[in-house]
Amino acid sequence: MKYSESLKKHKDFQHVYKKGSSYANKYLVMYVLENQTEGNRLGISVSKKVGNSIVRHRLTRLIRESYRLQEDMFSSGRDIVVIARGAAKGKNYRDIESALIHLARLHNIYKG
Repeated sequence: MKYSESLKKHKDFQHVYKKGSSYANKYLVMYVLENQTEGNRLGISVSKKVGNSIVRHRLTRLIRESYRLQEDMFSSGRDIVVIARGAAKGKNYRDIESALIHLARLHNIYKG
C-alpha cells in the first residue's frame, strides 16, 4: 500500500471540515473526505486548550503512530483530519489507538 502523506495547508483542513463527515468519541474527533488520489492524507490538530506544547506534541505523536501502525487497515483515497480533545491529555497509546480505530469503524474506513 502507498504510504500516507500529511495535510499541512490551512485551506486543506478547512476543505475537509466543510465538506467531510465527522464522528467523535471521548478523546478524538475525526473528519473524513474522499480525495481523488490512491493514498490517504492525514492531518492532526491539537488545540492549545488541551495543554502546553509538550502535551500537545505528545498527543500528536501518539495519534500519528497509532495511524501509522494501522495504516494498511484503512481504506485508501481519503483525507482524514483527527482532532484531539481535552480528555485525551495524559492518556496512553492504547487508549488513543482504540479511540482512533473506533472512529474509523464509524466512518466505515477500517477494514479490520
